[in-house]
Amino acid sequence: MKRVYIILFSILLLGCSASAMEDLTLKTVVIDAGHGGKDPGAVSKDGKSKEKTFTLDIAERLEALIKEKYPEVKVVLTRHDDTFISLDQRAEIANKCNADLFISIHINSAYATTSSGFSTHVLGQSSQKNRDLYKANLELVKRENSVIMLDDNYNAKQSGFDPSDPSSYIFMTMMQSAHLEQSIDFAQIINKNLKSGPITVNRGVSQDPFYVLWKTTMPAVLVELGFISNPDNLAQLKKPAQRQELARRLLLAFSEYKQQYDASTSHSMIESSSRSTESVATQAISQPVVKYGVQVFAVSSNLERGDARFLGYEPAVFPSGKIKKYVISVDESLEVVRKNFKAIKKKYPDSFIVKIEGENLSRCK
Repeated sequence: MKRVYIILFSILLLGCSASAMEDLTLKTVVIDAGHGGKDPGAVSKDGKSKEKTFTLDIAERLEALIKEKYPEVKVVLTRHDDTFISLDQRAEIANKCNADLFISIHINSAYATTSSGFSTHVLGQSSQKNRDLYKANLELVKRENSVIMLDDNYNAKQSGFDPSDPSSYIFMTMMQSAHLEQSIDFAQIINKNLKSGPITVNRGVSQDPFYVLWKTTMPAVLVELGFISNPDNLAQLKKPAQRQELARRLLLAFSEYKQQYDASTSHSMIESSSRSTESVATQAISQPVVKYGVQVFAVSSNLERGDARFLGYEPAVFPSGKIKKYVISVDESLEVVRKNFKAIKKKYPDSFIVKIEGENLSRCK
């Protein structure tokens, strides 16, 4: 009789896992139309074309395409009209709706009119040691981050970020996104789909300290769709059909990423449910010791325990499919972890408390 109960419990467990699996698909994407309102962004040489106009138009086109192809996906725009939205607000919109993906759309500019092409940017550290990570794109980064100065509520001391202070960028280098690997994957998919036009020069994927990417708590990319300062790029951007084509290519990238994302989470859940069912059958539903901790990173690469990004903490590592989750401040007392979390949250803004049961993690509210 006891064996029958175990089998029935195993079946129920698999059913619950299947339901959870459905919930782990990519459900929400936030599209951020760069600049707006009193912040025009980059402006063409003749002053007639503004970045904020192009970015909103392309964002709305992408929104429509995603909704048409994936009616089950919630699409959120950070702005729907010519309104100024602060960098903090843009990230807050994405964080509050628990977005699975953040896409910030921009148009580049340079003093030299010969500069051309598209590029995609993520937040994170360079894989090349002793390299000045942000030197190549420093002016672009400073220009995009300077928008924070237009926020009436901005205070450099309170926010901990000053776009003119080099130490702010050093801090960003240390505090790379917990979703860096996924962000890089999506950025590479975007570039692959954009390279066939209408703007064909591929400037690659860069890792740069954009404030809006730093503040988001999900895979996030910032894409520069050509140069408003380049006559040929500008001519393409002015055409509605070409802006539609840019949106269509971003849709192709989104579709490819979503397929990978959904497959990865499903694979992870199947492995997890298989391990759980096997454990139930062999251990007669023995319960593992419950602990708690703070998850600070979720990446596919192996991070050494002495890595500077752990800031001296000793991490526990939990594999989940292709991803490895790094958890610090592990303790059997939730109250102790919550107390430690207050200090950890200041160092890792996108960290959160997790419940640890054996090898399985679940987020604590």
